[in-house]
Amino acid sequence: MSMDSHIESILWTQNEIATKVSELASEISADLAEASEPPVVVGVATGAFFFLVDLVRHFKFPMSVDFIRAESYGFGTVSSGIPKVSSDLKLNVADKHVILVEDIVDTGNTLSCLVAHMESKGASSVSVCTFLDKPSRRKIQVRLVGNGKFYRGFECPDYFVVGYGMDFAELYRNLPYVGVLKPEHYK
Repeated sequence: MSMDSHIESILWTQNEIATKVSELASEISADLAEASEPPVVVGVATGAFFFLVDLVRHFKFPMSVDFIRAESYGFGTVSSGIPKVSSDLKLNVADKHVILVEDIVDTGNTLSCLVAHMESKGASSVSVCTFLDKPSRRKIQVRLVGNGKFYRGFECPDYFVVGYGMDFAELYRNLPYVGVLKPEHYK
């Protein structure tokens, strides 16, 4: 079975992704060049793991890395709207700058929950770096903490996408590109 045959169209190729990740890393590095303390880069598991790994490889500054898991999708294609932290950080983020690394920001519910969670743990500021941003589906505008910034890779049209870490029912994460999944594979 070829996963490629399940894809209706490719939105971003492996090369386009690599270029965008490098651009984002350069922007973040420039913003943090004068940081007095190493930031904590927090990947939102599991979808952001490809993006996080590629992103931090470009950083030229010291940092800590951790993961957090928040769930709101289960095995469907639409967020339940009620995210919850199901696996918390191991690192202490009190008085630190946190960069939350997401695969995709859709409604904003999960991200808002995670930003508030970092703030409740004492983070001095929280930035967000999302690979894909789907503003057409936004229900909540994400409020950043302190001098946090919002970095985004690509603006995503309102399609159900998979690849580069993003999944449907835990499948398709390993595609090296981002593609639109044919509806017959998720309905």
